[in-house]
Amino acid sequence: MENATCFHCGDNCGNHVISFQEKSFCCNGCKTVFEIFNENDLTCYYDLQNSPGATPKEIEGKYDFLSQENIIEKLTEFKDGALEIATLYIPHIHCSSCIWILENLNKLNPGISDSQVNFGKKTVRVTYNSETTNLKSVVLLLSAIGYEPYISLEDFNSGKKDVNRSLIYKLGVAAFGFGNIMFLSFPEYFEVNEFWLEQYKPLFRWLMFAMSLPIVFYSAQDYFISAYKGLKAKILNIDVPIALGVSVLFIRSTIEIMFDLGSGFFDSLAGLIFFLLTGKFFQQKTYNFLSFERDYKSYFPIAITKIDKSGNENSIQVYDIEKGDRLLIRNEELIPVDGILINGKAKIDYSFVTGESQTVSKQSGDKLFAGGKQTNGVIEMEALKSVEQSYLTQLWSNDVFNKNKEDGFTNITNTISKHFTIAILAVAFIATTFWLFVDSSKAMNVFTAVLIIACPCAIALSAPFTFGNLLRIFGKQKFYVKNATVIEQLAEINTVIFDKTGTITSNKDSNAEYDGDLLSDSENIVLKNSLRGSNHPLSRTLYTILEEHNIITLDTFEEHIGKGIEAKHDAVNMKIGSATFVGSPNTSTLLNTTVHVSSNNVYKGKFTFYNSYRKGVSKLFNQLKKHFDLVILSGDNEGELENLKKLLPAKTKLIFNQKPEDKLEFIKYHQSEGAKVLMIGDGLNDAGALAQSNVGIVISEDVNVFSPACDAILDASKFKQLYQFISASKSAIKIIKWSFVLSFFYNVIGLYFATTGQLEPVIAAILMPLSSISIVIFTTIATNLLGKRLE
Repeated sequence: MENATCFHCGDNCGNHVISFQEKSFCCNGCKTVFEIFNENDLTCYYDLQNSPGATPKEIEGKYDFLSQENIIEKLTEFKDGALEIATLYIPHIHCSSCIWILENLNKLNPGISDSQVNFGKKTVRVTYNSETTNLKSVVLLLSAIGYEPYISLEDFNSGKKDVNRSLIYKLGVAAFGFGNIMFLSFPEYFEVNEFWLEQYKPLFRWLMFAMSLPIVFYSAQDYFISAYKGLKAKILNIDVPIALGVSVLFIRSTIEIMFDLGSGFFDSLAGLIFFLLTGKFFQQKTYNFLSFERDYKSYFPIAITKIDKSGNENSIQVYDIEKGDRLLIRNEELIPVDGILINGKAKIDYSFVTGESQTVSKQSGDKLFAGGKQTNGVIEMEALKSVEQSYLTQLWSNDVFNKNKEDGFTNITNTISKHFTIAILAVAFIATTFWLFVDSSKAMNVFTAVLIIACPCAIALSAPFTFGNLLRIFGKQKFYVKNATVIEQLAEINTVIFDKTGTITSNKDSNAEYDGDLLSDSENIVLKNSLRGSNHPLSRTLYTILEEHNIITLDTFEEHIGKGIEAKHDAVNMKIGSATFVGSPNTSTLLNTTVHVSSNNVYKGKFTFYNSYRKGVSKLFNQLKKHFDLVILSGDNEGELENLKKLLPAKTKLIFNQKPEDKLEFIKYHQSEGAKVLMIGDGLNDAGALAQSNVGIVISEDVNVFSPACDAILDASKFKQLYQFISASKSAIKIIKWSFVLSFFYNVIGLYFATTGQLEPVIAAILMPLSSISIVIFTTIATNLLGKRLE
C-alpha cells in the first residue's frame, strides 16, 4: 500500500491511502471527484487515459489572487448579481474527451450552470453562481481534473495566445529526425561499399531507429490519439488510415533491422510525418488568417445612435464606438459595449449572454454589459470601452441559437467522409491479400503505400477553407453570415419570402402626411419621445419627419409587437399604431400604410405613408423569379397592391394583413410541403418567422438589429446584391464538389500505382501533403474569384 498511486491523479499516496471501491486515492479531493464521476455515470472518463486528473504540483495557494475583486472584474466578461461568466484559456484541450469533460463541469460543481468549449481557441466559457461558488473554485476544479487554465492579466485583453506552439515543436522534431535519417540513409541509397562496411551498417540502422522514436511517439501522436478516440467511439475517422500507415511502416522497419532483413523505411516514415505536419501547419496558418479576417475586418453591418456634445443624434457603425461616447439605446436594441447608464429606465434582457431570459432593472449610474437587450423604451449610456468585435461574434454564433435549424441537417462533408475511410481500408486489405499470393515481397509496400497515398484531406479541408474564405469575403461586402452551415443551407433554398415595410421599402426616402385633430405641445413631445424609443421602420421614419421637441424620460413605455406603442408622461397617455390598437372609429381598409394616434383614449388622427421602394427591387425580383418561388408577406393592408403588381414579376405571391404569428405559420406550412425557405425581414416583428425559416436574413439600415433569430445581417445598401450572394453560396458548394472530383482523380491515379506495387512509400509520403496544399490553394483561389465577381 505504501507504493499505491492515486487512481484519479496518479500521484504517490504515501502513508495516507484513502480506499474507496477497491481503488486508492491520495486525498479526499481526488476521492470526491471520483465519487461525483461515479454518481453521474461519468467514470468512462478514466478509460480515455491513465490518471487523467493529474494535478499540477504546488497548486495550493497559487490562485489566492482570484479572491480579489479587482482581478475578478478583469477576468469576468459578465457579472450581474450572483451570475458571473468567465472565459478561461486551457492549453491542454486536445481531443474530444477534453471537450466532453469540460462541458460536464456542472456535474462536478453544482454552482456551475453551463460550460462551453471553443476547441479552436482552446477556451472554456463558464457560467456560475457566485453565491455558491467563485472563480477561484472553478479554476481549482479545472486544475484538479487536469485542465489547469493559463491566466495572464497582461495578455488577457489582447487575446493573443499561440495555439500553434505544440504543432511547431512537433514539426521541429520531425524535421530534425527526417534530415538526419535521410543523411544516414545515403550510403545505402548509393551503395558506397568502401564506406558502408559491415561493422557500421547495424549502427547506422539503429541510429535511424532511435531517431524515429520521437517522431512516431511525439510528432505523430495526434494522429494516433484521434484514431484511437474515433475507434473507441466506433467511428472510422480520417486519421485511422494515417495512424495505420505510420504503425505499419514503423513495425515493419523495426522487424527488418532486428532480423537484418534490410534497412527498413525509416526515411519514408520520417518523411511522411514531416510532410503531413508541414501540410497541417500550412492549413492551420491559412485558416487562422481567414478567422482573423472574419473576426476583425468583416464587421457587422449594424449601426448605433451616438449623441454628440451638441445633443445631435447620428448613426455610426458599432466598431466606431470609442470610450466616453454617449450612446442612445432604443427599445429591443442590443447594448454593444460595456457602459454606465446615464438616463432612462433600463430593463435589460441578458439572455444573449446568460441563456436566461429574465430581465434586470437598472438605475442611473449602474453598469451595463455588452450583449444585453434594452426592453423598456429608450436609455442613454456612456461607453466604457470600444467594441470588441470577437465578443459580439461569439454571442451571435452561440450554439444555443443554432440547434433548432441544424437538427436533421447533414452537411456535405459528413455525407461523404463517413464512407471514405471504409473504402480505403477495404482497398488496402484486398490489394495486400492479392500481393501475398502473387509476390509477397511487395505486399507490405502495397499496403503502406495505399494507406498513405489515399488522401482524405480534400474531404477534411475543402468545406472549412471554402466556407471560411467566403465568410470573410461576404463580411467585407457587408453581408455578415453567422457560420458555415448557413452558407450550405442558403445554397439549398427554393422559396424566398420578403417582408415589405423596412425590407423592400426604404425608411430614409419615405414620407408621411398627418390627417386629424391638432395635437397639443405636450402630446407632440410624448409622441416624438415615444417614436424615439422604437426601432420599427415606420417609427424611425416618423421620428425623422416630425419637428424636434424636448427630450424627456417617459413614465412608461411598452411596444406591442405587430400592434403599436403605448407610452405615458405626466397626464398624457398615448397610443401609436394600428387602427384597432388605438381605437380608431374608422377601421375600413385604407389604400395606404397608416399609423394612427390616440391620446388619453381619444382618437386624434393618422399619419399616411407614401412608400419609397429600394433601388434595384424590380431587377432583383426578376433575377430571383427564374430560380425561386417569391412571396411578399406583409403586416400592412393592401394599399400598395397595385404598385407592387407593376413593380414585381407576375408570379410573385402578395399576401397582406399578416400578424407575426401568421407569418410563422405560413412558413411552417410551406416547409411541411417541402419548401426550403429564405426569409428576409427587419428583425423586429419578423423574429418568429426568421427563426422558423431555413435561413433568416435581416436588413440593416441605421438600426441595431442584432438578433439570435437571424442567420445573417445584410446592409441595406447591398440589398440589390442579394441574388449574387445566394449564387455565390451555390457556387461554393460547386467548388467543394470540384475539389472532391480532383481528389477522386488524384486518389484513383495514386491508388493505381500503389496497388500495382509501382509506388514507394516515401514518394506517397511526399505526394499526400502536396495534395492537401493543392486543395487549400484551389479552394482559396476559387472563392477569391467568387469575391471578385461580387465586387
